[in-house]
Amino acid sequence: MSVPLTTVSPVTHALAHHPEDLTEVRNSYDRVADNYARMVVEEGLGDIRQQPWLRSALDAFGEEVAGIGPVLDVGCGPGTVTAYLQERGLDVSGCDLSPQMIRNARRLHPECRFRVDSWTELDLAPGSLGGILGWWSLFNLPRSLLPQVFSRCAAALRPGGQLIIATHAGEEDIERTEAYGGVAVRWTTHRWLPQTMAPLLVGAGLRPKVVIDLLPHGDSRGAFVMVAQRDS
Repeated sequence: MSVPLTTVSPVTHALAHHPEDLTEVRNSYDRVADNYARMVVEEGLGDIRQQPWLRSALDAFGEEVAGIGPVLDVGCGPGTVTAYLQERGLDVSGCDLSPQMIRNARRLHPECRFRVDSWTELDLAPGSLGGILGWWSLFNLPRSLLPQVFSRCAAALRPGGQLIIATHAGEEDIERTEAYGGVAVRWTTHRWLPQTMAPLLVGAGLRPKVVIDLLPHGDSRGAFVMVAQRDS
């Protein structure tokens, strides 16, 4: 159930419900972590500098939240975006549910701060953050958890703080059995549309502010970026 706009909860403790399949998601990302890091280094996987529309969204986000408070990149993987934002002068740290992803992030970006943590286990102090990133990290969460996750983000953000989301677009979920070089995985990619995600953000006390649609092309099924702001 969505939280009414006027009753943003100050409670930001870890979610009581931790679906069993998220344990397999963690294990799957541990298995692909080394291949993923290698592809980042050798092939530029996820290099925001090579993706102008995504880069412009992150740049604008960074400019808007820079003076509000610290930024947390949740689901940071090997730390590519965390490091990019730190280079731009933000007070940013990253976390990921996969210990192996975090080991690789620390190895590739020793100048940045990383820790093992996840959307379902975060314990965020109320009003402690200026910005939160869900940069291709929310799609593995069961749909039923997103209202709670968004409410906790709203409570953790300071007035004017923003949540930026990048995720796969669509109406059908995809079951993945291999990824990043044929490594065996088991997770579900829950695809969303902006018009179905926006009401969840509003219900959590966040105002959708910007949407960038990335249309399907070639092997890409399409994606979108959405920015939502806590106004008060």
